[in-house]
Amino acid sequence: MDNRIAPLTSQALQASGAAFKRPTASGAVGGVGTGFADNFKTALKEVSKAQNEASRLQTQVQLGNPKVSLEETMLAMQKAQIGFQATLHVRNRMVQAYTDIMNMSV
Repeated sequence: MDNRIAPLTSQALQASGAAFKRPTASGAVGGVGTGFADNFKTALKEVSKAQNEASRLQTQVQLGNPKVSLEETMLAMQKAQIGFQATLHVRNRMVQAYTDIMNMSV
């Protein structure tokens, strides 16, 4: 199974924490100036990056590279799968929220 969206680990979140915060017009970081869409795009990029890393490690193991261990590859694949599942759940929740809002009577 080739999932292209990688997981968000706590380490990835800490490492990319600065990417989730953008300066606002007043020079402040984070808060009102950052949009949900920007944060979601950044999260998707991190998930995709983890997926690509897992695929790269898998290819290296298949080619017999002695510098890449099977354990490291399996761990990267699991992280990628968990990230993909989390992203899928967020997407499903967003679609459900949109559907609920659209079905509200005005």
